[in-house]
Amino acid sequence: MRSAPTILHLDMDAFFAAVEQASKPSLRGKPVVVGGLGPRGVVATASYEARVHGVGSAIATAHARRLCPNAAFLVPRFGLYRAVSDIVMGLLHAVSPLIEPLSLDEAFLDLEAGEPGRDPRAVAEGLRADILAATGLTASVGLAGSKLLAKIASEQAKPDGLVVVEPGTERALLDPLPVRTLWGVGPATAEHLRRAGILTVAEIVQAGEPELVRLLGKAHGTSLHAMAAGLDNRPVVADRDVKSISVEDTFDTDLTDRARVRYEIDRLADRCVQRLRGAGRSGRTVVVKIRRYDFSTLTRSETLRAPTDDPAVVRETARRLVEAVDTTGGVRLLGVGVSGLADFTQEDLFAQAGQAGPDAAEPAAGAEAAEPNIEPAADLPAAPPPEPEPGSRWLPGQDVEHADHGRGWVQGSGVGRVTVRFEVPADTVPGRVRTFAVDDPALTRADPLPLPGRPPGPDRLAS
Repeated sequence: MRSAPTILHLDMDAFFAAVEQASKPSLRGKPVVVGGLGPRGVVATASYEARVHGVGSAIATAHARRLCPNAAFLVPRFGLYRAVSDIVMGLLHAVSPLIEPLSLDEAFLDLEAGEPGRDPRAVAEGLRADILAATGLTASVGLAGSKLLAKIASEQAKPDGLVVVEPGTERALLDPLPVRTLWGVGPATAEHLRRAGILTVAEIVQAGEPELVRLLGKAHGTSLHAMAAGLDNRPVVADRDVKSISVEDTFDTDLTDRARVRYEIDRLADRCVQRLRGAGRSGRTVVVKIRRYDFSTLTRSETLRAPTDDPAVVRETARRLVEAVDTTGGVRLLGVGVSGLADFTQEDLFAQAGQAGPDAAEPAAGAEAAEPNIEPAADLPAAPPPEPEPGSRWLPGQDVEHADHGRGWVQGSGVGRVTVRFEVPADTVPGRVRTFAVDDPALTRADPLPLPGRPPGPDRLAS
């Protein structure tokens, strides 16, 4: 444990929803929910205005609509979120070279690796001010002598706050907290502890390490007791190695047509390769994930002879793997991933998927055996894209441009019509709303505009 609060944990407040509010003037101060919008959709992020109604991450979107029917329900715009994240991470790098990103909106920062002699509280306040100036978004920050305490402090600082855990105050912070606050305590572990009468962090410490080991096993019990006592010596680790890259989609209705399944696999494979190339990586193992109509989930994988980032190779391999699974009853989720990542590719791998031997495809650990007597996907023609339903090309939250009215975003669509609000991030008042036919040739999709804000000058960088 450090003798000064020099580990910083930064967490952007309701990040996806906050980006949407910042870029859409009519939604500022209003409840916003970002996530999947179909019958099986799940909430990714909810604004604080929606959270007061009980809407939170990972709940079903249908349930969120019942809790907060007046909220704006929007599809995610990950390209814009990544662009804003890059701005935030750049500001963090201006403070210290030692950064451990956890996600697009969350990171640890080791202030001891930065300029010596700075007051941690002043650095944190300056960093929050710079993020607000550059993006218009707020961030919550925790400062402590360990990663565990810094993370807990940032949670207590939300929204838009700063909590500093001074040396000697760790127990006062930890003791009253519920056991689920600690890393590694999920529902199952919490239930084991509850049955033993252990509900708070203080009660974990009071129970003692031997009792925790008896309840949870040696490794888990020992580490949990140490965390509850505030002991956490883990360093901030920069550039954590990504072990795999994957994408998946849950479908509003089960897919029963084999051609549609192949089309979706091709589309997911292309998206996966885009992310792979964006990270400057390649991979040797292609993995498909299939969740069938009865919720049974299967994975299949095939390891290639060398790393690749060729979309044709990934597509053909993924199609062959999915063809080895019986999907006639219906598919509710498909995913494609690449693991065994490397920083290089081999240019002559284009044909290797077709050259793979009959024993190349192996079920992933724990998966059931492949279905027999299925023809390989490499011999199948490419599936045509499915016919879109009327209005399905326009999803709430999408950026659009009209030849006469300029830039805006889709508020909703249906019965052959699409409603657009014409406003841009720099506007200070809500824009006008107009309705068009879904096939209006003057209306086209557009790329997101950057958020309003000014880059901070060098004299303001977390000074």
